[in-house]
Amino acid sequence: MKRRLLAFAMIALAAGPLAYVYAHCEVPCGIYDDDGRFTDMREDQTTIAKAITNIVDMAGTHDATGHNQLARWVTTKEDHATRTQHTIAQYFMTQRIKADDPKYVEKLTAAHGVMVAAMKCKQAADPATAEELSKAIAKFETAYSGHAHGAHGDHADHSHK
Repeated sequence: MKRRLLAFAMIALAAGPLAYVYAHCEVPCGIYDDDGRFTDMREDQTTIAKAITNIVDMAGTHDATGHNQLARWVTTKEDHATRTQHTIAQYFMTQRIKADDPKYVEKLTAAHGVMVAAMKCKQAADPATAEELSKAIAKFETAYSGHAHGAHGDHADHSHK
């Protein structure tokens, strides 16, 4: 019985640190890809813009397939807006923007602007909301890194034609 308990304890002690090693977010691992996060947010914004275009185009559709596709585009728009908010909250605000940064207020204000713009994309199917999100992401990237990449559609086309 003691051998089994000892074996179990050793396995538990060996497995415990593995969970920490494989964790990536919110640990002091030092592995960050800020440019990748901005690329992801710009892709989310492009998807939101495409979803809004399709929602507007399908708004008068009254058959079952049209309603189904309309619902799918609305869900897609919501999901990508939520992803953008999550990136700002969980990556930038939690891990990257530090209170002792001399540009803290500027970065935080611009990050908040992205979150609000993403919220407005959820609330409406107006193409202007997607454009405002694009501008907010560019403004945040400039505040965060000193320069903006890919603002207003300079990123690759992600069409499914």
